[in-house]
Amino acid sequence: MSKIPVEISGDESFSTNPRETFKSKDSRFRNNEKIRRVAAVDIGTNSTHLVIASVDPSLHTFSIDLAEKSSTRLGNRDAETGNLTNSAKDRVMETLKRFKDIAISHKVNEILLAATSAVREAPNGQDFLNQIKNDLELEVELISGPEEARLIYLGVLSGMPFGNLPHLVLDIGGGSTELILADDNDARALTSSKLGAVSLKRDFVKDDQLSQQRLQFLRTFIEGSLEPAVNKILARIKEGEKQVLVATSGTALAIGALTASEENNLLIGMHGYKFSKEKLDKLIEKLLSMTPEQRRKLSSLSERRSEIIVPGALILQVAMKMLKAEEVVLSERALREGLVVDWMFRKGLLKDRFSLQGSIRERTVAHQAERFSVNRQRSERVANYALDIYDNTQGIFHHDKGLGRNLLWAAAMLHSCGQHINLASYHKHSWYLIRHGELLGYSHSEHLMVAAIARYHRKSLPKKRHEAWQAIEDKEHRKIVSEMSLLLRLSVSLDCRPDRVISSLKFFTQPGEVNINLIPAVNIQNLDLEKWSLSNCIPIVKSLTGVDLKVSVDINEF
Repeated sequence: MSKIPVEISGDESFSTNPRETFKSKDSRFRNNEKIRRVAAVDIGTNSTHLVIASVDPSLHTFSIDLAEKSSTRLGNRDAETGNLTNSAKDRVMETLKRFKDIAISHKVNEILLAATSAVREAPNGQDFLNQIKNDLELEVELISGPEEARLIYLGVLSGMPFGNLPHLVLDIGGGSTELILADDNDARALTSSKLGAVSLKRDFVKDDQLSQQRLQFLRTFIEGSLEPAVNKILARIKEGEKQVLVATSGTALAIGALTASEENNLLIGMHGYKFSKEKLDKLIEKLLSMTPEQRRKLSSLSERRSEIIVPGALILQVAMKMLKAEEVVLSERALREGLVVDWMFRKGLLKDRFSLQGSIRERTVAHQAERFSVNRQRSERVANYALDIYDNTQGIFHHDKGLGRNLLWAAAMLHSCGQHINLASYHKHSWYLIRHGELLGYSHSEHLMVAAIARYHRKSLPKKRHEAWQAIEDKEHRKIVSEMSLLLRLSVSLDCRPDRVISSLKFFTQPGEVNINLIPAVNIQNLDLEKWSLSNCIPIVKSLTGVDLKVSVDINEF
């Protein structure tokens, strides 16, 4: 394994309070010398994957700089001996050599490699790992099924808030399926079953079209294979607990892409996308009615994925039925990211799982703010104004039940990220950057809403022809965007100068009227500019809410 000495900086606390997230020194955002880079390689049954991550010791988190994969098909083992074939090994060796060159070019501190079920189960698996070590000077860790499940759990945990709900994490690989029961504190159960999309296709799906008898056999076989894992999971779920089912892996993401395409929903990424078992059932019916050639022509599938999509989808279908899950949410993070998290633990960059999970949303917003050179002091001021207005105008300027508050905060922190592209129309560029950026911890719909709130905080209101508005199809979500973007508009209007001039806001409300009283900071001569700027919002407040906005300055504070 390639290693470069890593200098670990001292640990810093990171607040989970949105108001306090950016209370650190500027060096956290500008000193790139602290950034550590690590490469993680997953040698799987169907594909070999690489991610290169930038680890921020101050934020105790990481972002993905690059992701690559190659269809190495290591699971196509010799039918008689079960050995890894020479052709498959050659594909992996060629891929690893390329991945090593990429990692070195990115000046990574360490290259982490893990091999899973295909190598675990092959009689010549260890010999192959020795070959990799001798020829490429790369040391690959052969991980067990439970260890694979643990790393998948860490990867998913790094990109999705578990909150107080236990999560069922399902990873359908090529040669094994991992099922995990976990919460934000720890994994309650880690299981691995010798059942995968590639192995199922190889052993049982020989014909182009599946008969009803063969289909019933496959479902029964899958159920029997998963039964020990499911029973273990169900035994550790407390009475009355609700769970969230999370699916990860190429198979699950491909199914999600097919489901989205059936709805004409063109997604940038699959992370956080949800679909129901009912939609999965309909998709499987359609896939079963198609010929292999027709499946290969599906734009959402690669040629190799089209060969194993039916077995993979059947595993997901049966698992959802056994777990009584009516909906599944997708995670793009899994084993590879778990390797990065595990490395962070070992290097002292994470104290525990709480430091990883506690504020995923705040951390990912921090990453995006740093990435787009957002002025953190001004964005923090705007965010604080926004939360003050939100808290003091409930039922007047907005009727949000709680979802919008965090979305408003995130949009406030990132609303100006497009300014370095074009100042005059920066709100449009901010929408694009947020929309196409990575917002871990936010669902797909929430991600769209954050981007849209930033889009509509200035100039025109939403119009039907706007792409940002068309992307939000849910009526209630559009209402949240409309209300939160108004609050952000008011907040931005108060941030007229580089330095802080407003100490605080006071609110006086009565039926049909809100008076926002501006309290000046110490030694500020007047707030005429801020009063004028906020007063410009009076017509739009009236048109959207029917409420009269009054603006005053507490002259007694001068």
